[in-house]
Amino acid sequence: MLKRKEFILGAAAGLLVAAGATAGGVISWPGAHAETRPGQIVASAGASGLAFAPPQGAPLSFADIVQQVAPAVVQIEVETPVERPSGMSGIQIPGLPGFIIPGPGGRPADPNAEPELAQGAGSGFFISADGYIVTNNHVVANAKTIKVKMTDGRTLNATLVGRDESTDLAVIKVEGSDFKFVSFEEQADPRVGDWVVAVGNPFGLGGTATAGIVSARGRNIGDNTTPYTDYLQIDAAINRGNSGGPTFDIYGRVIGVNSAIFSPTGGSVGIGFAIPASTAKTITDRLVRGETIQRGYLGVQIGSLEPYRESLNLQPDFKGAYVVEVTKDGPAAKGGLQPGDIVTAINGSAVEDSTDLTRKVAQTAPGDALRLDLMRDGRNQTLTVRSGTRPSNAELNGNGSTEGEPEAPAAPVAGQAVAGLNLAPITPALRSRYDIPDTVNGVVVTGVATGGDRRFQPGFVIMRVGNAPAGSVAVVDNAVKAARAANAKTVFLLVWTPQGNQPVVLDLPKAE
Repeated sequence: MLKRKEFILGAAAGLLVAAGATAGGVISWPGAHAETRPGQIVASAGASGLAFAPPQGAPLSFADIVQQVAPAVVQIEVETPVERPSGMSGIQIPGLPGFIIPGPGGRPADPNAEPELAQGAGSGFFISADGYIVTNNHVVANAKTIKVKMTDGRTLNATLVGRDESTDLAVIKVEGSDFKFVSFEEQADPRVGDWVVAVGNPFGLGGTATAGIVSARGRNIGDNTTPYTDYLQIDAAINRGNSGGPTFDIYGRVIGVNSAIFSPTGGSVGIGFAIPASTAKTITDRLVRGETIQRGYLGVQIGSLEPYRESLNLQPDFKGAYVVEVTKDGPAAKGGLQPGDIVTAINGSAVEDSTDLTRKVAQTAPGDALRLDLMRDGRNQTLTVRSGTRPSNAELNGNGSTEGEPEAPAAPVAGQAVAGLNLAPITPALRSRYDIPDTVNGVVVTGVATGGDRRFQPGFVIMRVGNAPAGSVAVVDNAVKAARAANAKTVFLLVWTPQGNQPVVLDLPKAE
C-alpha cells in the first residue's frame, strides 16, 4: 500500500513540473510528434477525430452495458451437506468450493449426527419478472438452502425449480414480482473476436464485470458429464463463483451461461467456457414448465475413429463412431450391437463421430425405434434398437470398484508368442483364473515377452484384431503377419480389461 501511495504522489508531482514548463500549452515529450518513416504503419484517428477514439466496432466503454444489465444478475449462496473427517471442523469460504479453514479439532465423530453444511457461492440471473433465475446445476445440486442476493441489497430465499446435470443448467425461483430480467439471444451467432461481458460473483465478490472476446466456438472440453454442449470459449476473466452467471454481448443480450474454466492453478488464466444461449434457453424453458429432462440411451461406450483410422485400414473420409463396449442388458445389447461395430448412421442421418452419435441418440425419446447403419467385420449391416432412458451421471459412473487387498500375482501360464505377447485360447480354467465374464470371447494374454508392450497384463483378452473377431491365436498371428507384409508398423486391437474394454494400437516389434 505504501509503495502505491508513493507512486501516486510522485506521478502527480511530475505532471505539475511538466505543466509549469509548458505554461498552459500542450504537454510535449520527445518523440510525441516524430515524423513517420517509410513503411511505418500509422493508425488513423476515429471518426470523431479524437486521437484515442476506439476503432469502428469497439465500444468507448462497457459502463452503459453493465449498468443496464447488472440489476438482473444475482449472487447465489448455498448450504450443502458434506461429510467431515472425524476430529475436524471448519468453515467453507464462499466462492471457494473445497477450500476449508480448519476450526477447533478433537471432536469425536458422531455416527448419528446430521451431516455438516458447507457454504458455497455462485452466480445467476433473472429471466422473468416473476422471479425465475438461471444458474448452473453444480451451483445448487443437493443444496439444503439457497439464498439470492440482489444488487439492491436484499437477500431472498429461493427454491429449486428443476435442474439438468447433463447440460449443467438449473432454474431456481424467488417470490416476488417486477424483477429486472434479461433475455437469451438464442438466434445470435457470435463470431470469434466479438466482444463479450461477463458479470458475476467471483470469490464471493458480487457485482464483478469483466470484458473480453469470443475466442472459439463449438468447443468440446472433454467433460463427459456434459456431453451435449458445444461451449463458447471466452477470454473475459471468470473465476470460481462466476459459475451460472451470464455472458452478454455488447447489446446486453445473454449469449451464454458461464460454466467452466481451464486452469492449472485453480484461478483464471484467461480461458473460460460458457453454455451457448441456444442450448440454455431450450433447457431452461422446459425446466420452468416443470418438465423432467429425459434423453434417449443406447447403453454403449463409444470412441473416436481418428486415433485408430490407419490401423483399422479406414479411408480418410470414412466417418462414424466406434463401439468399444456394450452395456449388459442395455438397449444396444438387446438390439444386437457388438463391440467393434462402427455406427455410420442413425435413422438415415450420417454419424460424424462419437460426439455426434451421443447427441443424436439423446435427441430421441425413450422407446423410439432407432435404425442403426453400421460396419461389422468389414461389411455393412443395419440393426433396429429400441431407445432406453438415459440414467443419471451418478448411475452411469456407479460401476464401483473391487475392494479388499490385491491378490498375489498368479503363476505364469504358457502361451504362443505373438507380437511380443504370450497368447492362449480362453479355457474354462483361464476364465475362472482371471475372472473373465462369460460374455467376453477372444484370446487371453498370459504374459508379456521381453520388450513387449507393458500396457498388457496377464488376464487381458484380445477380443478383436483389426476389423475381425480374434477367434483364435492363429487369427491374431495371421493378422499380425499380414500387417507386416503390408509394411504396417501397428495393428489395431480391442482388448477386454477388468476396468472395461480398451482400443489399443499395438506397435509391431520385429518378427519373433
